[in-house]
Amino acid sequence: MNSPSVSTAPLAAASRPRTSLIALTALAPAIWGTTYLVTTHLLPDGHPLFAALMRSLPAGLIALLITRTLPRGSWWWKSLVLGTLNMAAFFPLLFISAQHLPGGVAATLGAGQPIIVAFLAVVILGERLSGRRLGWGIVGVVGVGLVVLGPGAGFSPVGILAGLAGTLSMGTGVVLTKRWGRPEGVSAMALAGWQLTAAGLVIAGPALIIDGVPPVVDAAATWGYAWLAVFGALASYTIWFSGIRQLPVTSTALLGLLSPLVAAALGVLVAGESLAPVQLVGFGVALAAMLAGQLAPPTRGQLRTTASPCGGISPRRPAAPRTAARERSDRASRQEAGLQG
Repeated sequence: MNSPSVSTAPLAAASRPRTSLIALTALAPAIWGTTYLVTTHLLPDGHPLFAALMRSLPAGLIALLITRTLPRGSWWWKSLVLGTLNMAAFFPLLFISAQHLPGGVAATLGAGQPIIVAFLAVVILGERLSGRRLGWGIVGVVGVGLVVLGPGAGFSPVGILAGLAGTLSMGTGVVLTKRWGRPEGVSAMALAGWQLTAAGLVIAGPALIIDGVPPVVDAAATWGYAWLAVFGALASYTIWFSGIRQLPVTSTALLGLLSPLVAAALGVLVAGESLAPVQLVGFGVALAAMLAGQLAPPTRGQLRTTASPCGGISPRRPAAPRTAARERSDRASRQEAGLQG
């Protein structure tokens, strides 16, 4: 008789929502990958703070108008802290890095965020250091480096410092976002709106005093600012904050590897660039690291399974306790077979 088997359908069904959530969350860094192209091809040069202001404040105000939800209690100062780390500091540093470095160098610095997040999760969240995901983060940086670093890559000290500071800023913001979560009944868009508005208010003074309004804002720049506000901020951060709440923070950070990869792909498709064989290898390595980092590690006490005769999967049950009657039956059988010791 075939032993009863346990259907794998529930396991597959349970994995589908997680896979869908990962795919949806990955849209955010994929959209951020367009920032390099928009910054270098559409926006006026020399106005990183103004670009950050245009990316954050309009998007935040739109989110507040849609959700009609304001922070309460401690979320006033938490929104200010998160908005500063995730946007007010990160956006200008990103634009400065992009304007002082080739896009590849800036992207490689940004790809180090999963490594920073892995260590910050230990300090801020009290998690154990995930050597597995830390390793995949390092592999991802190597892969991105192979894709975007060419022999003529420049290394401006200002650009490098800005890139590293921006990576550290957003990495800290990601971990704190995971730690604080969001208030009950508050949507991810509302949380994004709070932070984007706070970021815009923080940036407004320095942007108008230091950068000022660009002398010429043509149609291309208008489209560029609109894209960064609506898609690069409002939509992407709504998706991102929803994903952070439900996914492990270190694996979510690994999705950030998509940003430089999308930037490289757009360089090929839009800017007429090409990828050498070693860059294609790096592309595959970075994608593999990102995907491997999403796999849940095996847990202790996980149900061991064995293949059933009918090809299904059945749980390995513990051996039944030996009763006195069973002992007498076994002894009689051994006596009859002449095996009594």
